[in-house]
Amino acid sequence: MTAPLSFVASSEVAGTRMDRFLADQIADLSRSRIKALIKDGRLTADGNVLADPAAHVAEGVTYVLTVPPPEAATPEPEDIPLDVLFEDEHLIVVNKPAGMTVHPAVGNWTGTLVHALLHHCKGSLSGIGGVERPGIVHRIDKDTSGILVVAKTDKAHQGLSKLFAKHDIDRVYIAYVRGAPNPRTGTVNAPLARSNADRKKMAVVKEREGGPGKDAVTHYKVLKIFGRDPKKPLGAPAAAKVECTLETGRTHQIRAHMAHIGSPLLGDPMYGRGRAQHLLNLDDGRDFRDFRRQALHAAVLGFVHPVTKEELRFEADIPKDMQRLEGFLETL
Repeated sequence: MTAPLSFVASSEVAGTRMDRFLADQIADLSRSRIKALIKDGRLTADGNVLADPAAHVAEGVTYVLTVPPPEAATPEPEDIPLDVLFEDEHLIVVNKPAGMTVHPAVGNWTGTLVHALLHHCKGSLSGIGGVERPGIVHRIDKDTSGILVVAKTDKAHQGLSKLFAKHDIDRVYIAYVRGAPNPRTGTVNAPLARSNADRKKMAVVKEREGGPGKDAVTHYKVLKIFGRDPKKPLGAPAAAKVECTLETGRTHQIRAHMAHIGSPLLGDPMYGRGRAQHLLNLDDGRDFRDFRRQALHAAVLGFVHPVTKEELRFEADIPKDMQRLEGFLETL
């Protein structure tokens, strides 16, 4: 969007705040972005600069907003294939493979989802805060597979951010865990904070007034149990397939919560306390031995489209490596 945008105010909108009026007229710019443009002197009223976002609209006046082209993003676009589940002019929904980092960071400056989206969406990103980049509103870990929604416009970014802040998003994960949660269906309501022992990890903290933890709630349901743990009393499962529904979306939430209740994710190098050696010793363990990540997949994502208000729901099948893992677990 580089050409000046011109609007003539009608009697119906007279008296409206300027930033609100323009936000209603321009579909892909958020109100906060429009405020910044007005304060930057990019709005004129009948040819005169108007720099007050709170000014009232006057009937019959021609308002012209000049939107500069978005600045180039720092990461360079990379031609990386994407599994796109949905895309329109406002947002894109992708099924991220395990092993791909969402955003550039130390140790992962290339090959990220952001790099792939910059290439895939080239020419269709209107700019998040004035920068030509995809709007990341939530993330999943590098070694977690599954569904992510990403904004392509400033307005979609603002709308999605509000949905996540209100926890008004359906997010369902499939996890394979050591043992099985008891009871088989339940809720883990345990605040999370950075671990004092390892800042890369999250830890459950005691809930107290002014404490360091953030509210974290995970609803879970055991879908299937596998084998028997030879080191535990008769009837104790060796592993389980668990459906986890997020009420909140904290860093490492499912990984930390499942470990907290004694059923860490299989393959999890951070919360798993080893890689379930007893499973490796059963049969030849080939499929489990080859599984090199936490067994977690973001299977379902549902939300109301922040611009069109359409109800959207997406599902992504369990990836092949987790299918092989389940096949191995069924032999126990």
